[in-house]
Amino acid sequence: MKPFGSSCQCLRWSAGAAFVVCSAVAGEPGSLLDVNYRDLISRADLKCTNTVARSEAGLPVGNGRMGTLVWTTPSALKFQINRVDVFANNCTTDSFPERHTDYCGGCGFVDIEFSEGGPEVFASERTRQHLSCYEGLATVEGKDVKTRTLAWNEKDVLAVEVTDQRAVPGTISVNLRMLRSPLVRTASHIARSKLETRDRRILLAQEFAEGDYFCGSAVAIAVVGRDAEVQPANDTDLHLVVRPGQGPFTVLIASAASFNRKEDVAASVLAQLDAATAKGFAGMRESNRVWWREFWAKSFIHLHSADGVADEVERHYTYYLYLMGSASRGKFPTKFNGMLWTTGGDRRQWGGQFWGANQSCLYNNALLAANHPEVLNPMFDMLSGMLDACSLAARQQWGSQGAFYPETVFFDGLAPLPDDIAAEMRDLYLLRKPWAERSKRFLEYAGTKAPHSSRWNWIQSGRWQNGRWNYQERGGGPFGPVTHIFSRGAKYAYQYWLRYEYTRDQAWLRDRAYPVLKAVAEFYRNFPNVRKGADGKYHIHHVNSNESVQGAHDTDEEIASMRGLFPVLIKASQVLNVDVGMRPAWQEFLDNLAPLPRSDGLGVSTLAPTGGEGRGEGVHWIRGYPPVFRGSGAGRPDGNTMPQWFFDLCTLESDAETIKLGNATLGTTGSRGVGVLSKIPLVAAIMGRADAVRTLVPAQLKAADRSAVLANRMDLREGAQTTSAQRLGNASDALHTALCYDLPAGPGQPSVIRVFAAWPNEWDAAYTLLCRGGFLVSSAMRKGEVQFVEIQSQLGGECRVRHPWGDGEVVLHRGGQKAETLSGSLLKFNTQRGETIVLVRPGTTAEQFRQSVPTPTSQ
Repeated sequence: MKPFGSSCQCLRWSAGAAFVVCSAVAGEPGSLLDVNYRDLISRADLKCTNTVARSEAGLPVGNGRMGTLVWTTPSALKFQINRVDVFANNCTTDSFPERHTDYCGGCGFVDIEFSEGGPEVFASERTRQHLSCYEGLATVEGKDVKTRTLAWNEKDVLAVEVTDQRAVPGTISVNLRMLRSPLVRTASHIARSKLETRDRRILLAQEFAEGDYFCGSAVAIAVVGRDAEVQPANDTDLHLVVRPGQGPFTVLIASAASFNRKEDVAASVLAQLDAATAKGFAGMRESNRVWWREFWAKSFIHLHSADGVADEVERHYTYYLYLMGSASRGKFPTKFNGMLWTTGGDRRQWGGQFWGANQSCLYNNALLAANHPEVLNPMFDMLSGMLDACSLAARQQWGSQGAFYPETVFFDGLAPLPDDIAAEMRDLYLLRKPWAERSKRFLEYAGTKAPHSSRWNWIQSGRWQNGRWNYQERGGGPFGPVTHIFSRGAKYAYQYWLRYEYTRDQAWLRDRAYPVLKAVAEFYRNFPNVRKGADGKYHIHHVNSNESVQGAHDTDEEIASMRGLFPVLIKASQVLNVDVGMRPAWQEFLDNLAPLPRSDGLGVSTLAPTGGEGRGEGVHWIRGYPPVFRGSGAGRPDGNTMPQWFFDLCTLESDAETIKLGNATLGTTGSRGVGVLSKIPLVAAIMGRADAVRTLVPAQLKAADRSAVLANRMDLREGAQTTSAQRLGNASDALHTALCYDLPAGPGQPSVIRVFAAWPNEWDAAYTLLCRGGFLVSSAMRKGEVQFVEIQSQLGGECRVRHPWGDGEVVLHRGGQKAETLSGSLLKFNTQRGETIVLVRPGTTAEQFRQSVPTPTSQ
């Protein structure tokens, strides 16, 4: 790209400074933006000049499979070792009918205690803490003691380098503690914990068992570089006491887990200690540096505004990617309610199940745009792993075909049902049998089930009486907040499809995406309460819209899901050349599907007033049609989900009537607060509303619904021990869309790239992000002016771009040379695999670029 700049060492800028464009660093994306990634990512670092007030505000360190927060007390550095693959129970459990009592994730407590040798080493006013996001390293410096902690990416080992510089050092005790008593029985469930010593290493093993279910975990600790002796403390604690001395030594903490009773997790965890000992702290740190350097080089966003708001948005965005890179590389996705960062044992509010709406805040399209599809893999692995269980549930629970993915579900799906229970459940849940006629057998069977599960969510709470849990119903018959939600399966399936659209990986489409797409579509097509009406349209009856509208008809969630899912299923079958005979049936269903519910529809006047969040002037989409069994707000949009936008049903490429409906549904946004789970910032970005993005994205980061935002930028929105980053994920999704729009006119149609489609003119920005079709797009804006558009075509094919400057000619360069001149609102051009395209205004020179393109600044 010689016409557009020459190479330089790095790019730094500050407000008002001249900006520079450079050639690409080899192997890193972007030819015009030579980014000093270390400086850029370091802007998101956590820096504390004293101790944090609570453990949940500690420094997060993880390798995607195991992790911990790092926090202090005056005399100790503290950790709770957590894993993504430790679950105390699964979908077959009958032992946790009380809400919030099922648990997961925790493996053990570890303290490095400095109880001898002088005054408190981590006194608040003398403690400095720093989390380096660029290399995943947490540093804590107290009085004459310094520690550095990392989670090794190659093995499941946490390494803590301790440097004791005290004039009179004392003994240091490394304490391994159980999370609970050695033996805990909960109904039919048994949790066992056992401490042992093996060759000056201490080990804690856990086993969870109920019926055929089993999960085991182990944590082992070794000290390298200093002599240490084992000292038993009590039944729940074991200590490694390190001999006094100055200088550094390393504490290695390894973990492992398995669902196989026969697997020796203790042997596995000790082998990992051996590997870490051989590598050494310096070797593990260098290994992590390489991994994180490659992670960060896949994309970037840099923002600046005179008031500093844009800079703060950037820091939160980068930090979100750090958290997901640290917590999502295992067999299962990290959970919304605590992730890998719980500090108070293994119990957490909302228990061990996965909530679709909450998980979607973390696992959304921001990760695809950030060029990190691999971070989504744990979610896809879990969903594909439960496909068989969800297929059985579709038949047993609903009398349908395909697969039923519930809104709330255990990591392994839904349990098989006895035939008589399944038959009665179908009749009750499909409203073919009055709820008042439910059998005693059905009620007793439900009494041992987890009430947070979608299947049993008509159960509210209860109390223990004479050793028996007596539950109370919600009072809405078979309806609960998540019982009759089917749209979650469609949203999962569509995300499988989107991963294909970004990567064009046909093996992924064939082996992973297509089975789920087909299964969820077939569930809808065969669902007994989807029927053709007198108008010749397929309508869906007695379903939810999100949690608060229950038992309505043609709800926005379900109609949007079907309207989004069937077009991409048909297209996928064409790409793969499979199920040719099914396409006419799918097309007939789609052609005759009821439209999205609108405020001018039949019966809407009988609903509650339609004013409120999201409603603008004129006709707008609503949440569903009457009759509504229970709940409120069916006559207005749902600010938490806005499902019409999840499936590319309303974009700036849509027809004028659809765009008008979309804007009316979004309504006026103003400068109000934005909830953690709200999709309104994303919807504003999709509708091209730069004014709304300017206020809503920062508002969401501030968590206006009074959730407790912590010093580490996470929050406790979900309650006790639920440290999470849901609002960061939602805001990041909106941010990507505002910066680099790549949405089509409808599901399965060709996408169109728009740079800065909803971007505030007063915010300067530069980025490299991935678009559908495998196009890696780099661009920059300064003072409201787009500087250039660079497109790396990783897969080849036609690229479609809306005119970056609105009108006039656009000069297209290939390989650094002018190739052609384009004009018109939609610019279309063919690309070759590996080719780089640059779009600029006529007459632009390299010198102008060197003076105008924004690039990262150090902090």
